[in-house]
Amino acid sequence: MFQLMAKTVKQKKAIITGITGQDGSYLAELLIKKGYQVHGLIRRASIIKTDRIDHIFNNPKIFNKTFFLHYGDMTDDISINSLIYKIRPDEIYNLAAQSHVKVSFELPMYTANADALGTLRILESVKSLRLNTKVYQASTSEIYGNSSKVKLDENSVFRPVSPYGIAKLYSFEIIRAYRKAYNMFACNGILFNHESPRRGETFVTRKITKGLANYVHKQESFLLGNLNAYRDWGHAKEYVDAMWKMMQLKKPIDLVISTGKSYSVRDFLVEAMKILEINFIEIKNRKETKFIDKKNNQLICKTDKRYERPNEVNYLLGNSNLAFKRIKWKPKVTFKELVKEMVNFDLINVKKEK
Repeated sequence: MFQLMAKTVKQKKAIITGITGQDGSYLAELLIKKGYQVHGLIRRASIIKTDRIDHIFNNPKIFNKTFFLHYGDMTDDISINSLIYKIRPDEIYNLAAQSHVKVSFELPMYTANADALGTLRILESVKSLRLNTKVYQASTSEIYGNSSKVKLDENSVFRPVSPYGIAKLYSFEIIRAYRKAYNMFACNGILFNHESPRRGETFVTRKITKGLANYVHKQESFLLGNLNAYRDWGHAKEYVDAMWKMMQLKKPIDLVISTGKSYSVRDFLVEAMKILEINFIEIKNRKETKFIDKKNNQLICKTDKRYERPNEVNYLLGNSNLAFKRIKWKPKVTFKELVKEMVNFDLINVKKEK
């Protein structure tokens, strides 16, 4: 009688660049739950900002057992190549970027180096080391630029209007070029705007939710830029699930990840104020728009042209039908649920700060 030997399942290894960001933190949680050994790339600085992953970092059952952090930089060839050589990962999720559109006009050279050439550095390392590593590239709806009010899909025309969008378009195209030239598993997720309580405070959604929390608790007003920009807003936690599902396909494909619904910055602001039961008056003139609290006649917020972009993308709306067909992905969190979650998070945290 033959004794059957149990097969040992190899633990998958993944590298996440940009692991301290919103998407990186959610993706790390997801991969750890799925049994991965997760390696995160962080930049060396005088202050290491790890608040989004501190719950993992401070867990002795996980840190340095299934979760590891490594210093490196997307602008440094040697650190990228050394990390990939050392880990020899099954999957690489490139989420690192200078991702603020307005900042990209102020730091165009750095944005191009990190966002465009950073992707190339990863691809070159995988190619030169002759690895079978799968590569996921975090693309963005900003590569479409200004479009008419139609749903954008994988075949829509790309017309980026910012250094960030242009750098991301280079990344998108270099992924496709290496996929075809070297038969690499390399794919792009064209992610439309996705938010959460972990979104950076310089982004407009967190500016609104934290600004309103400060107004409620401290009676402080805040400033915003263009209220008329429309975005397709989803929840980041759902979007990282789409990333992972894309990497489990047998053949790589580029997919749009979006909700299929678009709301303006004004819509986001008004919805947040409704949740907080703030009755307001909107006052417009040529220079600015003000929102005044009806209850006490105090200023809640106003627009300021300093916060507007040199080139604005006015309308973005995605079509994720292909994602539903290929990876069975569709969003569940509604716009109202997303706004409410973010408002409640900032309301609690600002109260703690008092």
